[in-house]
Amino acid sequence: MILPIYLYGQAALRKPTEEVEQGSDVKELIANMQETLTAAEGCGLAAPQVGLSIRLFIVDGSELGEDYPDCVNFKQVFINPEIVEESDDKVSYSEGCLSLPGISENVVRPKTITIRYQDADFQWHEETYTDFKARIVQHEYDHLEGHVFTDRISPIRKQFTKGKLTDIAKGKTVARYKYKR
Repeated sequence: MILPIYLYGQAALRKPTEEVEQGSDVKELIANMQETLTAAEGCGLAAPQVGLSIRLFIVDGSELGEDYPDCVNFKQVFINPEIVEESDDKVSYSEGCLSLPGISENVVRPKTITIRYQDADFQWHEETYTDFKARIVQHEYDHLEGHVFTDRISPIRKQFTKGKLTDIAKGKTVARYKYKR
C-alpha cells in the first residue's frame, strides 16, 4: 500500500523517534514503505516521513547505479540505527528530499560513516559506507533525529530557501506522489 509522504511543516518530521521493540511486526510497514519509495522515485524513506516516530528507515539506491555503480544493489532496511563513527573527510553534494519537494541544496557531510543497526529480522550489523551510500544513509538517519537536510545548509542558503519552505508548510506546493500536508 502506498503511504502518504509527510511534507515539511508536519510535526512528525521534527518529533523525536523511539526505538523499535525487538520482535515488533514491521514487515508490512517495510513493504509499504518500499512501495511508497518506488512510487515516489526516491532513494530513501524514513518512518517519520510516513508519520511514524520510530527509528526505522529504508534505502534503495538501485536506480542510481548508472551514476553511482556502488549503489546498484544497495537496498537495505535500517532499524534502531546508530552512527558510531564519521570520517573527518567531508564532501559537499546537492541533496533533495521527498518531504521538501522542489528544493535542493548543497549539504556537507562526512564522506565515510560506520553505522550499527538491526535488519528486518532484528539481527545486528555494523557496516561502513562511503561516498553516495554514506550520503543516503546520513540523510535518512537525520530524519530519525528530527532533522531535514536544510538544517545543515549555510545561513545564507537558509535565507534563500525560507520562502520555499514556508510555501510547502502552507500547502502552496504540490508533489508528484501521494503526500500529506
